[in-house]
Amino acid sequence: MLQDWIQAFRLRTLPLALAGIAMGSFLAASMGKFSFLICGVSCLTAIFLQVLSNLANDYGDTLHGADHDERQGPARMVQAGKITPKAMQVAIALCALLAFGAGVGLLWISLQTWQDFVVFLGLGLLSIVAAVTYTMGKKPYGYAGLGDLSVFIFFGAVAVSGVFYLYTTTWQWMVLLPASSSGLLAVGVLNLNNIRDIESDQKAGKKSIPVRIGRSLAITYHTLLLVAALAATSLYVSFTWKSPWQLLFLITLPLFFQNIRAVQQASSPAAVDPYLKHLALSTLLFVLLFGIGQLISVQ
Repeated sequence: MLQDWIQAFRLRTLPLALAGIAMGSFLAASMGKFSFLICGVSCLTAIFLQVLSNLANDYGDTLHGADHDERQGPARMVQAGKITPKAMQVAIALCALLAFGAGVGLLWISLQTWQDFVVFLGLGLLSIVAAVTYTMGKKPYGYAGLGDLSVFIFFGAVAVSGVFYLYTTTWQWMVLLPASSSGLLAVGVLNLNNIRDIESDQKAGKKSIPVRIGRSLAITYHTLLLVAALAATSLYVSFTWKSPWQLLFLITLPLFFQNIRAVQQASSPAAVDPYLKHLALSTLLFVLLFGIGQLISVQ
């Protein structure tokens, strides 16, 4: 039973959830603003939100028929009968409460004005709603092909710029460039997931981007996402140039090119599944090296 829940949590997606937090934290730290407490609670909130999304997807895709015996990729626990729909509903509600509680605690220790508190509370509630309604509800937006836009916003602008503001209580529009990198790479992981599931999604009426444009164009789209992500961070570095250490993130280039090549050469949609984890871990390494480079450059 415990193993079933651990599988439902889909722990391999957590590096991606933490990448945006790390990006925002490194950017703030490079400007002399950092707090281990804010960082820790931010990571906890992001983990609860990611697990909430994973549980909601497990339940919602089973309910709407996207998860069935012919689906490729890891088994979903509700569809496989290892977790009952009722138990999953309880887990989703509990995880939503934990995410809300952690988020409120984060805002309480970070923000100085009620105006900021209200704005960020609204963003937090939107994040919870977005995590749940991607595949749940009468008209889940993931089934309309809007998942990519949502992931770009919440894993990019909201995660990176939001966390940056919690440390610094200032907005800097330049931060949107590395935030866009995080968002685009997260969309890349979602796109791989959707390429893998293209056949089962078609049968369930889930109109993801790969379903709408076809597998061949979806692979091209994947390439563009990763190239654009690297370009956005490169542009940020060119605008804020201090030292060659800021280029440290370029060490990860072979990993991204390997991912692109592997997806292009995959013999079937199912063959791309290992590269979801590969891209998630590559993204986290990319963020860590970018952040270390930023910190060294200001010493």
